[in-house]
Amino acid sequence: MAASPPRIYLASKSPRRRELLRQIGVPFDVLTFRSGERGDDADVDETPFADESVEHYVERLALTKAEAGFRRTLWRKLPRQPVLSADTTLEVDGEIVGKPADAAEARAILARLSGRSHRVLTAVAVSDGHRIRSLTSVSEVRFRPLSEDDIRYYVASGEPMDKAGAYGIQGRAAIFVEEIRGSYSGIMGLPLFETAQLLEAFGYPL
Repeated sequence: MAASPPRIYLASKSPRRRELLRQIGVPFDVLTFRSGERGDDADVDETPFADESVEHYVERLALTKAEAGFRRTLWRKLPRQPVLSADTTLEVDGEIVGKPADAAEARAILARLSGRSHRVLTAVAVSDGHRIRSLTSVSEVRFRPLSEDDIRYYVASGEPMDKAGAYGIQGRAAIFVEEIRGSYSGIMGLPLFETAQLLEAFGYPL
């Protein structure tokens, strides 16, 4: 009887990241913060440092989430498995653009993306308690010009609210995208090429 493939922990609530891991056949357990748990990892502080580059920012957050996730496995006395985390952000005019705080900010972000290109960066990190490594995927996305109605209807759908850059390429916003250069899965939130490279480096069979 063949042995079951090893499992990992996914330190993310994102349903898109779960879907992408399933796509490449990686068994995983979701590792999320629970109320009353020790430490201050419930919400990793995503405030950029002064003059921090977007590349450093997204890598730092992914590494911080992986480290925080591994600490949780120790606190809970869970079986030892690698912890995978990721962080996605956008860059427009050299500025970091994260998730919108409200509908007004979502509308403003989409208006800014209208008719132009922006960069999407997703960093992936893996920690096993002894080692921690990360890789970053950088893609370019070009939007067609968006009308006020385009933006209003899309924001009203609720889809932009939990997504970096106020859109999900795998959802309704796909009709806004004229061109992408880079990783489609990276734009979704988990670049599968880089994810597979990291898991293989940790001895995970793919």
